[in-house]
Amino acid sequence: MLPRMFLRRIFTAACLLLPWMAPPLHARVKRVEVTSRTDVLNGKAFGDVGAYERITGRVYFSLRVANPHNQRIVDLDKAINLKDGEVEFSADFIALRPKDTKKGNGSLLLEVPNRGRGRIIGLVDGGDWTLANDAGDAWLLRNGFTIVTLAWQWDAVGEDALRLTAPIAKDHGKTITGLLRGDLMPSKAMPEIPLGHLIIGTIGGSEYPVAAPDDPRNVLTVRDTRDGMRKVVPREEWQFAQTVDGKLVPSDRHIHLNGGFQPGKIYEYVYVVADPVVAGTGFAAIRDFASYAKHDSSAIAPASRVYAEGISQNGRFLRDFLYQGFNADEDGRMALDGVLAHVAGAGRGSFNYRFAQPSRDAQPTSSVFFPTDIFPFTDLPEEDPITGEKGGLLDRTAAEHVAPKIFFSNTSYEYWGRACALIHTSADGKRDAEISPNVRIYHFTGLQHFSGPFPPEKGKDDLLGQEAQSPLPIKYFWRAMIANMDAWVRDGVPPPPSSYPKISDGTLAPLASYSFPAIPGVHKPHEANAGTRLDFGPGWQAGILSVQPPRVGQLFPVLVPQVDADGNETDGVRLPELSAPLATYASWNLRDPSIGAPDQRVSFEASYLPFPKTAADREKIGDPRKSVAERYASRDAYLAQFTMALDDLVKQHWILPEDRAAVLHRGEQEWDNATK
Repeated sequence: MLPRMFLRRIFTAACLLLPWMAPPLHARVKRVEVTSRTDVLNGKAFGDVGAYERITGRVYFSLRVANPHNQRIVDLDKAINLKDGEVEFSADFIALRPKDTKKGNGSLLLEVPNRGRGRIIGLVDGGDWTLANDAGDAWLLRNGFTIVTLAWQWDAVGEDALRLTAPIAKDHGKTITGLLRGDLMPSKAMPEIPLGHLIIGTIGGSEYPVAAPDDPRNVLTVRDTRDGMRKVVPREEWQFAQTVDGKLVPSDRHIHLNGGFQPGKIYEYVYVVADPVVAGTGFAAIRDFASYAKHDSSAIAPASRVYAEGISQNGRFLRDFLYQGFNADEDGRMALDGVLAHVAGAGRGSFNYRFAQPSRDAQPTSSVFFPTDIFPFTDLPEEDPITGEKGGLLDRTAAEHVAPKIFFSNTSYEYWGRACALIHTSADGKRDAEISPNVRIYHFTGLQHFSGPFPPEKGKDDLLGQEAQSPLPIKYFWRAMIANMDAWVRDGVPPPPSSYPKISDGTLAPLASYSFPAIPGVHKPHEANAGTRLDFGPGWQAGILSVQPPRVGQLFPVLVPQVDADGNETDGVRLPELSAPLATYASWNLRDPSIGAPDQRVSFEASYLPFPKTAADREKIGDPRKSVAERYASRDAYLAQFTMALDDLVKQHWILPEDRAAVLHRGEQEWDNATK
């Protein structure tokens, strides 16, 4: 018989070896269902990478409710399909990968789709975003990237939308009810409006139908501005109904107003809803797919590195993903190696609440006072001087040692429309904030939320502004950012340093000090979106919003980029169009009088204000800006200045060398358009 001490030593040694002997733990992807698999452009070869294939289907996930990395998902423990301690859900996906995965570069670009639709391929490469007929110049493909677009939004609308299918929640079998809110400023008279989020004329999210049409808590109000006084619309003047074939019929997804909804007014509605979707599983989908791609050799899109990309709504999603601590998978491993959050401003969003409304954002005249631009804003910890609250966007990722490399990139619009300055200033607006060494903040000067058309023209319908939109393109910055992120994560090559306006050098200033020139016929805004202190009731920090509309506290200070004598911002990453200007690219655009509220800003847009062509033209209208002819002796002189600025951007790794010719050609077109 072996001595007891010897047996104890054997047992201890075996216990120490168990973790190394156990099979590897995989991310919680249960299975992948493929619905289509096609060769891109009939098997065309893209450089040395060769042919690509496009795969569509659905990913099935399972979450352990008791796992600490899942416990921040609101109502996960109340999911109706909870079984054996786990909750299942699924998400649509589109994958674009080299047919021979060994020829890829090992990097996966994980696209968080905007309201169910992927766009990064079309934006970066040009051509048809579905790759059915045209791959553009195929930059992403030629460089060997795998691209996966994965659903995360449960209420995305449209036949082509990628959707998250998540369970509803019940409280011990009982239906959960609550209050939901929506708002809208129409650009034309409308007999009825949808309960879902109407954005740029389409439904961004279907949200919830009314559960109790006759409940006295259902309220409709109207006001003129974000902070204006609400006026209650008498209940007998509106109903949950829709006009169908000329007849008014009951509808659980529309509000009909006698006399119609009028342009230039903010209409806000609060109504009773039931059966909340466990919407926070969208965070787990992104997390677990990334981990699965890196750690499962049989993954549908295997990768060594995963970079998540999100634009606007999806940039806010990624900021919230990091804040809520979802970059550690169930086994504590880092999910995303890099994050590119674009035009998110200071925002997060309604992504992981009971009765979440993921499409809601924060625009000048709609989606007002939603949990979007809320504290904290900076990546490192900060303190709210009013409430004493402390925190930082990356607190949880730092604590779990899973902080990725991050680009927070914004255009000029976000400083006016998305409280962007708060991501790099103190909460009191008095000093510049420090940022983490793994974070870069980039301000793309003169651009708007999405690139406008060239030649410049005004927006249409809900986006009809008083001025033409800024046409400055984001495409080439995106290509450089992806290349820079890949080099940073793969090889440790530092990307360009942060570039954004600062209080310390006067390039960032209070709104009252904004010194825009007096250009004849151009009206300036008198306000900008601010970060908000909101109170949705006692349980809202835990994801339960019971007070609608919320109580609004003191707003955070508004700071905007300062401008030069031409009205162009003086800081940031500047395209050659800003270094050799032919126009003013204002960070805002006011609503056209025909759509109402002409003193309010139109969503998403900046303004293109061309310089006078000659000194005589300038003097005739009293424009304080020098004319084109006074600035440049000739086309060649302009192009020389443009080229110098372009070459500097190439040197700084802001424009790829292969894109130099295309950007220079755009400069030639800019001159021809400005002088015709």
